Parts: sequence; C-alpha cells; structure tokens
Amino acid sequence: MPPRLSLQGISKPFSGSSHLSNPLTIVKREPCKVDIRAGSFEARQRRRHDPFLMAQSRQRKAANISRQQALFEERQAALGDPVKSEPTPFIQQIDAIQSGNIPPQTVGSANVSTWNHFIKADEFDSALEYSKTLTEPLPPQDANIADPHAHAQQIQRHEQAHQNALEAMKRIVQLSSGNTADRTRVNIEACIETFGRHNTDKVLPPKPAAVTTTEHPEKTPRAGPDTGSPEVQVAILTTKIMNLSRHLQTTNKDRHNKRNLRVLVHKRQKLLQYLRRKERGGPRWQNLMTSLGLSDAAWKGEISM
Repeated sequence: MPPRLSLQGISKPFSGSSHLSNPLTIVKREPCKVDIRAGSFEARQRRRHDPFLMAQSRQRKAANISRQQALFEERQAALGDPVKSEPTPFIQQIDAIQSGNIPPQTVGSANVSTWNHFIKADEFDSALEYSKTLTEPLPPQDANIADPHAHAQQIQRHEQAHQNALEAMKRIVQLSSGNTADRTRVNIEACIETFGRHNTDKVLPPKPAAVTTTEHPEKTPRAGPDTGSPEVQVAILTTKIMNLSRHLQTTNKDRHNKRNLRVLVHKRQKLLQYLRRKERGGPRWQNLMTSLGLSDAAWKGEISM
C-alpha cells in the first residue's frame, strides 16, 4: 500500500497562509498618501517632529497676534476715550473753574461762572454802587463859609475806602477762594444755562419728524430753568467725571472713588444712548457731543475701566 502524502504542507506556499511572520515578505496593501491635509493628525505629527515647520508655525502665530493687537489699538484710537473729553471751549472753562486757575481779568465780569455765593455780576456792581452812594460825604450846606480843601479830602478818603471795600468784596466772592463744592455748584449752573432747553429751544432747530400717524397731546409749557432734560444731566455728569478723574490721577488707591467714576460713566452712557435714540442724531445731539467733546466711546459698546 503506497504511503499517504499530506497536502497541507504543499498548499501553504501557494495559498499564502503561512504562519511564519517574515517582515521582508509582507507587502502593505494600503495606498500611499501623497497629499496630507493641513489640520489632520498626520500633519500635526509631521510638524511636531520637523523643526523647520514648527518654526514656521510659530512665526505665523506671532505675526497674527501682532496684527490683531495693531488692529485693536487702531479701533480703540478711532473710537476714543470713554472718560476724557476733547478740550472744547466749554470743557476748558469747566476745567479752569474746577482747578481754580481762573484768570484775574474774569473776576468782576458778567460771566456767572466766575462768582461764588450765588452772586451775579450785575447784582454785585449795583450793590457796591448803592453802598458808595450811601457812604458818600454830604456837600456843605453853606459853600461860602465851608472849606473846599477839607471837602475834597473827604471825597478822596471816601473814594479810597470804596476801592478797598471793592477789592475786599472781590476777594470774598471770587471762586479761587472757595472750595471744590462751590466750584462744582457753579459748573452745574453753567451746564444748566448752556444746555437747558429754556435757552436752546430758541437757538437749535427741532429734531427730524418721525413717520407716524399718532397725534400726541400738546406739552405743558416749561416753567423756570430746565434741569431735568437728558443733555443737562449728561453735562452735569461730565463735570463730575472730570472732577473725579482729576482726583484719581494723583490717588491710585482710592477704590471707592474709582467705583463712583465707573458708576457715573455708565450712567452717562445710558443717558447718551437714550438721547441719541430719541433725538435721532438731530441738532440737539450734535450740539451736546460737540460742546462736551465726547467721542463715540462714551456711548457705544461695553465700557470697561
């Protein structure tokens, strides 16, 4: 009987099912990747092990960050400062009064902002003239027996005393002798007289008419000076903000007033947004922003200090 041959050993070389793991005979069946996607895992691994690609990525990142910083600074510069105002004539006047650097020639003029104790220039001049008239020496009853030289001396002494009294009263009523509360009060009066609607209604044209068919009832005429309109309140807040910001320039640890400054700035921002919405960017809005020297940063976006 012929011997039996096993076909298992013969079929192994042809079927390729050999259990021997020879790395030289194994052929990778997956196709080779020629293009690697930029954000894929293979690209990240390649950059991680290639110093040249890593340096390129760092340079691109640094250039992007510097460009973003430059664009941010340009936008902030174009937007302006939410706290400070441009040096307009009204702001310069408020700043001069608040700091006490009032020119001597303005004392005694008709400008209300240069007086203290609720005194106006015409009232001050009339009171001094009345006192001068009351204390003036009487003319002699009989000019034939009177001494004209003595009467002239009396008039000269009276004039000298009046000049001394005038100088003393000017020193008393001038704002340079007052405190910060007095100067702030005078600045508030200047804001009311400058932006109050009892004065601006006579000069500024009305706002653009809205497209609506609703008929509103006629408003009651205003009695007395206007102290509650948004533009007056914005001007008063600007005066207080200037005072606090000047104080905080020399006092860095005053956290209480820093918070007060933030509160005033955000309150002014809300009033400006309301006024712009109601006035539709009309003459009253433009006059307020131009006179106070405020930029768009005072009412646009989120103010962080």
